[in-house]
Amino acid sequence: MEVLKHECGVAMVRLLKPLEYYHQKYGTWMYGLNKLYLLMEKQHNRGQEGAGLACVKLEANAGEEYMFRERALGTSAITEIFSAIHEQYRDIPHSLLNDPLYAKANLPFAGELYMGHLRYSTTGKTGISYIHPFLRRNNWRVKNLALCGNFNLTNVDEIFHNITAAGQHPRKYADTYIMLEQMGHRLDRVVEHLYQQCEAEGLKGMDITHAIEERIDMGDVLKQVVPTWDGGFVVCGITGSGEMFTVRDPWGIRPAFYYIDDEVVVVASERPVIQTVMNVSAENIKELQRGESLLVSKSGRIWKEQIVEPKENKACSFERIYFSRGSDADIYKERKRLGETLVPAVLKAIDNDLAHTVFSFIPNTAEVAYYGMQEGLNNYLNGVKKSWIADRSHLLQEKELEQILSMRVRTEKVAIKDIKLRTFIAEGNSRNDLAAHVYDITYGSIVPYEDNLVVIDDSIVRGTTLKQSIIGILDRLHPKKIVIVSSSPQVRFPDYYGIDMSKMNEFIAFKAAVALLKERGMEEVLINVYQEAKKQEAYHGTAVNYVKEIYAPFTDDEISRKMVDLLTPAGTKAQVEIVYQTLEGLHDSCPNHPGDWYFSGNYPTPGGTRMVNRAFISYMEEEYFVK
Repeated sequence: MEVLKHECGVAMVRLLKPLEYYHQKYGTWMYGLNKLYLLMEKQHNRGQEGAGLACVKLEANAGEEYMFRERALGTSAITEIFSAIHEQYRDIPHSLLNDPLYAKANLPFAGELYMGHLRYSTTGKTGISYIHPFLRRNNWRVKNLALCGNFNLTNVDEIFHNITAAGQHPRKYADTYIMLEQMGHRLDRVVEHLYQQCEAEGLKGMDITHAIEERIDMGDVLKQVVPTWDGGFVVCGITGSGEMFTVRDPWGIRPAFYYIDDEVVVVASERPVIQTVMNVSAENIKELQRGESLLVSKSGRIWKEQIVEPKENKACSFERIYFSRGSDADIYKERKRLGETLVPAVLKAIDNDLAHTVFSFIPNTAEVAYYGMQEGLNNYLNGVKKSWIADRSHLLQEKELEQILSMRVRTEKVAIKDIKLRTFIAEGNSRNDLAAHVYDITYGSIVPYEDNLVVIDDSIVRGTTLKQSIIGILDRLHPKKIVIVSSSPQVRFPDYYGIDMSKMNEFIAFKAAVALLKERGMEEVLINVYQEAKKQEAYHGTAVNYVKEIYAPFTDDEISRKMVDLLTPAGTKAQVEIVYQTLEGLHDSCPNHPGDWYFSGNYPTPGGTRMVNRAFISYMEEEYFVK
């Protein structure tokens, strides 16, 4: 499996009681901080380029800091930011450190509202300044705003133009900064309106401040800005006065879950994370719905609000196949089902010869699909045994019984993820040579030149790991045939909603389709698609994905066979075949997550469709016409 980066993971904790309550019940006023640490650590899989957190103290006095932020880069960022926080407590006497009232009044990050983020970059922009949460400061507590999210917007250019036309000047051309300024500007306008309202009522001084903080409604702010966002997103935010919100895109592309009791409100990107950290059952955890926001006011009022009308459900299926933790009960079942639905195609690939086939998986993310495939094969084999027994009218002889009982699915751990070489490999040929050793094999696990070898992976996107490592190293076992199975369909199109695959020439399926067009003298298809895409970009008409026409002349099997040609290393002795999941099998396995644009090209938003055409234009102008 080539690692796909995914943007990102979020976590929020809002304490609904005073700090002394948690100190008395749980033995520490750091209850909220500790829960945030666990929520972030349990979502480490969602972001290893950096992490950050923000905290707000409620009811701080004027002149006292009330909003804190800590960020760090790298795979150890979570440890670093929490170590940095605790370092600030190192010289505090034990008696004071264990006093929640002292902590509340004097210590940084001793607050009631916490927001954490884990980042995987899909834009190529790196550095501490791109680590969430992003913070917009102001002398009015209510105007301070911190944002983080799991998202990618497809219409950043349009939003940037709109906010600069209104006189704003974002410090960076990045979607999070632009969203921060857009939302901050709207928050400023709402506060100014409330100020005038309070002043008209005769309020003065801090009475105005308190009244504004009591009346501010982030739902109103969200309703002004969220409808302008095209893309997949879960955006979380907090204000300096203690408002909290989480909002999900109207297509439900990116996931968000929450838990509420009388002590705490918790938000995270994944359900089992909350289950584990809060020790609650799945039934008590709710999923934020499409276009919906969960809001908590400064006073602790909790409510949900429909911010934008929900669109057709396009929840990301890649979340189920790969990104989310497999410990979620539903995801575990779905991944097993993905493996099970592949059984007929796998049996066809090996000519139903289970006696001479060994099944394995490419560690570690495909393991659950492998178990599902095993179950499906065992069910098939039980049917064969049953038919065999039913066909015999006589009493079975011992030899026949032994023959029936010996029929089994042969499973071995053939492929082993050896060591992480990629972190220090140089570019070029030396990188390729070393990359070939990322995987190792279990020698003696198959009968040379007699057995087929079937290995399942969760997805095949670029195919580089297959070509550089897996096929070649599996061939050392001398199987008669190698069948590579993907539990997801062919990845044919870029993603623009938070996965790091945005260029056409990254996809082995696209390379295969282009190679077939050239082989068959059909290069005019490429030219026609390019011309149609250019027309659409010029006239901004209805968004149509013209790139689909690249694949239209060919069956899935034809493209898979061409992939084999492109990915099989020179000198491979075994016959190689690639078997992909079908779109029908995907939707049967993951019925509640129909978002499949990377497989089908059916983008849920106009921005996604325009960007895939733009990606093809770039491919043609950079790769095709130059050559």
